[in-house]
Amino acid sequence: MALVNTKEMFKKAYEGGYSIGAFNISDLEQLQGVLEACKERNSAVIIQASKSAISYAGIDTLVEMVKAASEEIGVDCALHLDHGPNFEMAKKCIDAGFTSVMIDGSHLDYEENVAITKQVVEYAHTKNVTVEAELGVLAGTEDDVTSDVHKYTEPDQAVDFVNRTGVDSLAIAIGTSHGAFKFKGEAKLRFDILEEIQTKLPNYPIVLHGASAVDQDAVATCNQFGGDIAGAKGVPVEMLRKASEMAVCKINMDTDLRLAMTAAIRKFMAENPKEFDPRKYLGAGRDAIKNVVLGKIDTVLGSKDSL
Repeated sequence: MALVNTKEMFKKAYEGGYSIGAFNISDLEQLQGVLEACKERNSAVIIQASKSAISYAGIDTLVEMVKAASEEIGVDCALHLDHGPNFEMAKKCIDAGFTSVMIDGSHLDYEENVAITKQVVEYAHTKNVTVEAELGVLAGTEDDVTSDVHKYTEPDQAVDFVNRTGVDSLAIAIGTSHGAFKFKGEAKLRFDILEEIQTKLPNYPIVLHGASAVDQDAVATCNQFGGDIAGAKGVPVEMLRKASEMAVCKINMDTDLRLAMTAAIRKFMAENPKEFDPRKYLGAGRDAIKNVVLGKIDTVLGSKDSL
């Protein structure tokens, strides 16, 4: 099996009315759980790592680990840089063997965002690497990404941005947010914005960040076994499925995997106080991640048999 870029998988996803799951990992157990689920469902998948995950695991270790696990489990996947902060980081990942990168200039002035995205695209395309950018701002916190404001993507600006940069996919802001605490009231996604962008950029792959559903059973299990996660609330599954049937070809999920793994480990340790073999409790975490990803493929992404 091999690491691939996102070009062909997005084309198939758009035509098939489904999305590819993009799952953040930073260790072996997370990676195995995701890939085992995708193998079982014959689903395309994107493995992604943020700047802090790369710092934690080491860039060369991550690349070789993903290559080896992909080969052993038998699943082609893309390896993607999530929220790349600058050209230097994107280039480092491309040179190390990532097959897809995101350059996040959403916090910059519009023209600066255009310029840095174009710079990354020009370099990446010489290496057969696909590029994602972001337009609009998502509120919330996840990993190194923090914002107190939310700014919806403007459809006309999205058209201009894609045309000027040549970027392969675009993350837009329609109401999702980073982290486990996405909504204080009822969830609302601006499908009118998504629909307008889809009309103006036909056959173009759109990305949703901050799209974890924040499973309440996992939250309850964390809290039952010593956690303190109060008020966590995510994006309803039916809203994500609707987006997948439109122009959204990639949905990012990080929080749901973290919650599932933490809940499983807390439960295992509480119920097995004499156990100190890391393979036992980390294995429980891996199994929990696999089950989450299976559920995402079936109920959110619709990506079964997409390989």
